[in-house]
Amino acid sequence: MADTYYTVDKIGEGVYREKMSKFISFVVPVASAEEAKQIISTYTNRFHDARHVCWAYMVGASRSEFLSSDNGEPSGTAGKPILGQINSFNLTNVVIIVVRYFGGIKLGTSGLIVAYREAAREAIAATTIVECHEQITFSFLFPYLSMEPVMRLIKAGDIKVVKQDFDNCCSMTVTLRADDVDAFQRRLNDAGATIL
Repeated sequence: MADTYYTVDKIGEGVYREKMSKFISFVVPVASAEEAKQIISTYTNRFHDARHVCWAYMVGASRSEFLSSDNGEPSGTAGKPILGQINSFNLTNVVIIVVRYFGGIKLGTSGLIVAYREAAREAIAATTIVECHEQITFSFLFPYLSMEPVMRLIKAGDIKVVKQDFDNCCSMTVTLRADDVDAFQRRLNDAGATIL
């Protein structure tokens, strides 16, 4: 199904050590890029004493909105490996933050890539990956005389009623899986409803 995507059900935390450096990683479920940025800011403040706080996020069922940061590490050695783990597990609606406490020994480009990749993987391994479905919310109007067929359609599907108002002209706002919207709207039209 096109509306299916995978994310994590809760925050996961991992630790990876390499040549005296300590990499503490977190994977956090998010609903938007704005939320991901707020979480990055929170973790950056929380670990203000760390040498680097690197991160990557991806949001949306289409997995088309993403961003990563090396936060002072050599270009491509931190953010890209973290984002690579998000892609490896086919995740979205997540932000992964890896905090590095420098141990005094340089790891080199390949060593950094491995460390950030493994730290990100540890965080993902500490949580559960769940299947989700993109939801669409929309409103519609229908005459009171169409109440019975409309309510039958609502009860027949996996549809959540967000808001409803019953009068001479009734209105309803519902949420359902993106893949089911077109067919449901066609059935509503057949029952006398008007999509807003």
